[in-house]
Amino acid sequence: MDKDITLDGQRLHYTDTVEGARAIVMMHGWGCDHSTLALVERVAVACGYRVLNVDFPGFGLSPEPEEVWGVERYTRLIEKFVEAVGLTDYSLLGHSFGGRVGILMASRHPEVKKLVLVDAAGIKPRRSLGYYFKVYSFKLSKRLMYLVYGREEAERRLDRKRAKAGSSDYTSASPMMRRILSKVVNEDLTGVLASIKAPTLLVWGENDTATPLADARKMEKLIPDAGLVSFAGCGHYSFLDNQHGFSAVLTSFLKSE
Repeated sequence: MDKDITLDGQRLHYTDTVEGARAIVMMHGWGCDHSTLALVERVAVACGYRVLNVDFPGFGLSPEPEEVWGVERYTRLIEKFVEAVGLTDYSLLGHSFGGRVGILMASRHPEVKKLVLVDAAGIKPRRSLGYYFKVYSFKLSKRLMYLVYGREEAERRLDRKRAKAGSSDYTSASPMMRRILSKVVNEDLTGVLASIKAPTLLVWGENDTATPLADARKMEKLIPDAGLVSFAGCGHYSFLDNQHGFSAVLTSFLKSE
């Protein structure tokens, strides 16, 4: 069932299967929407779960934020969403960017029963000196462009410059979502992993280049009650690359006490 809710002026679209003895909130990755997790949703429903599957602001049918949000703002919105729909104990599943929100939320909410992180983001990648040289050179040019062109025209020129150098996620995004992506990809959640109390399942593709398997191993080490399952020959969408294997692993975890 498609639904919409407005929280602090931000409209959030989601689907709700309504029925189920237990609840799980699903959160998609960057550039996707709730429909990306359709297979995952079916598995959870078969396990007796009520599934609430969100479109993050800026994706699917949820409008963009009017300000540059970071992981904290997205997390606060999902926290308010959970409260508004009346969930008292629930599980979380996040793919890629959705994993960032899942990590932060589970780290401070002991009522989270289970956490599933699928090819999740959250570990800040190691950067070369060349990368930092480009970053600080860009920041310097940004300041100069603000002085020469003014803020509005400078931002238009900077967006074109970012688009030429950015990833496919970046180039396909709107100017606002590009700024949000630039903010969230540099947020490191390593420091909160040890605070997660919920049993945690990590599912990864061994060929994932967006969030490497090394990230999963670090999460497994730092989250107190975590287990990692990796699939050979699979990439950043391991749940689609190995649907049978993923379904079996998720079913076992969701049905476990």
